[in-house]
Amino acid sequence: MATATSLRGFATVNFYAADLDAAKKWYSEVFEIPAYFEKPGYIEFRVGDYEHEMGVIDAKWAPPGATGSHAGAIIYWHVDNVEGAYQRLLDMGATSYQPVITRGEGFVTASVVDPFGNILGVMFNKHYLSVVNGN
Repeated sequence: MATATSLRGFATVNFYAADLDAAKKWYSEVFEIPAYFEKPGYIEFRVGDYEHEMGVIDAKWAPPGATGSHAGAIIYWHVDNVEGAYQRLLDMGATSYQPVITRGEGFVTASVVDPFGNILGVMFNKHYLSVVNGN
């Protein structure tokens, strides 16, 4: 049972982009939906089975050290076909960060660097499917 201080799930992930308009266009194409929320310097998408929030913030608002290099946590989005999703992102202008890697039975990952310098991961995860399917 969750307590008031328990981590209960992914709520919002934020990326930075120096060209917010280009990021809006690129991620609208990646997610195949428009941003659902916009204000000056920020856009947000609701994505996937649980409508997780993915925001993009104008890079001028980034804390020191948050932009300019590829580092930090990688959020992996569940996909049914890692190879296909990875290739689609590359075709859309992303560059490879890590190729497709089988991590174990039912776990496959890959990641790219988006055109704005953020790392975007894709993953097939059998546990995610168990949760979605109520097993």
